[in-house]
Amino acid sequence: MQISRRAALVGVAAAATVGGTVNPLSLKPANAQAATPSSGVFRYKFGDGEIIQILDGVRTFPIPDGFVTNASKEQTAAALEAVYMPKGQITNSFSPVVVKLGGKTIAIDTGNGLAAFEASKGAVGNCQANMIAAGIDPKSVDTVIISHFHGDHIGGIKGTDGKLAYPNAEIMVPSTEWSFFTNEGNMDKASPTNKGNFANVKKTFDGLKVTQFEAGKEIVSGITSVASPGHTPGHTSFVLSSGAKRVMVQGDIALFPGVFMRNPDFKIMFDNDADVAVATRRKLYDMASVEKLPIIGYHFPFPSAGYVEKDGTGFRLVQAQAGI
Repeated sequence: MQISRRAALVGVAAAATVGGTVNPLSLKPANAQAATPSSGVFRYKFGDGEIIQILDGVRTFPIPDGFVTNASKEQTAAALEAVYMPKGQITNSFSPVVVKLGGKTIAIDTGNGLAAFEASKGAVGNCQANMIAAGIDPKSVDTVIISHFHGDHIGGIKGTDGKLAYPNAEIMVPSTEWSFFTNEGNMDKASPTNKGNFANVKKTFDGLKVTQFEAGKEIVSGITSVASPGHTPGHTSFVLSSGAKRVMVQGDIALFPGVFMRNPDFKIMFDNDADVAVATRRKLYDMASVEKLPIIGYHFPFPSAGYVEKDGTGFRLVQAQAGI
């Protein structure tokens, strides 16, 4: 299915985390490639480096009962139809990011993975194929940074043969996320949609060496972690820096910007602590709107970069254009 390139991105700014005023990123595409069935790749020049968005895929499915837990199914459907979702359905995009900074190649999240590619008949799980189409050999990736442990973000860590998909990469994970999901004693603290995550995390990371990182620190040169809890206990966003340029890779602070920015108090069934997720969303989007910080969102329509503006009691996304 071909999706519109409307509404892309969202954001956050944590000036306290990165220190001082955060300057916007010039989002003039360098050798930009629009998504096509064979190559979902979009590049941005970023200071002395480059940001490459990789489309893992797009899925359309019926609206689940209780998808927004504090709104009726009719209200949820109306909010989705207002952004031209198919009637009674949800279209969801998945877009990991590859960053080239300081001579290093860094992947942020890994997509759904090849097992999901087979199960979905190619709808998702295209991350590595599109990386290769972008000229990025998975063996050349130095670091893989994980925002949180939901399957659509960690599914591509291993291939279907169980071997590391990025064989030369250091795997970095949020320490809070690791502590929570590797201890089955925490299952009682997990929401119903997160209880199955414990077994998947065990399977995914079995036999792998990982490096844990704390929020609020530069974890590799030019990338600072920002605590963004609620969606999961250790959900983390990242501020990328190169020279005077800054951008936020925001993970799952919000899903579809036309719905969850316009209605920031909506509580989604996938959030582990919906009240915390809403507070995080409002806090970070308030910061982003003040700082004019560009944002990249994992589930925003591809390609996914833009600015957050306040709009009534909520927010709206202004998609980045060449030359901003």
